Amino acid sequence: MHSAFRLRSRLVLCVGLLLAASVGLVRAEFDPAQPTALITGSNRGIGLAFVAHYAAADWNVIATARAPAAATELQTLAARHPQIVVEQLDVTDETRIAALAAQYRDTPIDLLINNAGVYGDVATQNLGALDAANFAEVMAINAFAPLKMAEAFTEHVAASRQRKIVSITSGAGSISRVGNGSGIFYSTSKAALNMAMRKAAIALADRAIVVAVIAPGAVDTDMLATARPGLRGIEPERSVAGMAAVIATLKPGHDGRARSYDGSVLEW
Repeated sequence: MHSAFRLRSRLVLCVGLLLAASVGLVRAEFDPAQPTALITGSNRGIGLAFVAHYAAADWNVIATARAPAAATELQTLAARHPQIVVEQLDVTDETRIAALAAQYRDTPIDLLINNAGVYGDVATQNLGALDAANFAEVMAINAFAPLKMAEAFTEHVAASRQRKIVSITSGAGSISRVGNGSGIFYSTSKAALNMAMRKAAIALADRAIVVAVIAPGAVDTDMLATARPGLRGIEPERSVAGMAAVIATLKPGHDGRARSYDGSVLEW
């Protein structure tokens, strides 16, 4: 009887720990004296490099990914840095966004980085083969999701010391720099993102929240390989170091113009 009771107690304890982890009660070792960043799309490429950069600077980092269990590099990084917590987040899932915001309702977030993005199917975003479902997905992830994240985490950012929301844009979203007719959906989504964040900046100005868009340049990632096969980009770490330097300079009154990772203005 005692052994059965002990077994039941262990099962209850294990289930409790699993539930606690799933709702964020088991947290990384956050240092309240250090700033906190929330980064979407952290499983690889630019997002992963952002996590590594801010963790190395002793920030608390909430790193999100659609499938954390499959994000082996992110999990390895988190195992080395106790101030990183990995959370599941599909940025198109509004219910999950709301749940994550509620989970961290008492956590000031100094920097929200909307990094998650997709290029979309290459073949069906050119005139003659346009696909509405592909367009809707690209727009939902690249343009609407950052706006929804900004909305959901407004109070978290407003409660912080730095109060910054940064979304990762692209030179492809610059109307004055359009070079060819390919990638219509991706370019359109980034142009939409730029406008969405400009509107958000105006709406949040009275909260002293700085909203900015920064382009990473041509970075050696899976997305670049999809969009521009054969083109070699810069290392994600170099791009992120540049973007982080730009982010560090952001202050209330930011003019809203898009910046590149090297600090130059990206023309609309």
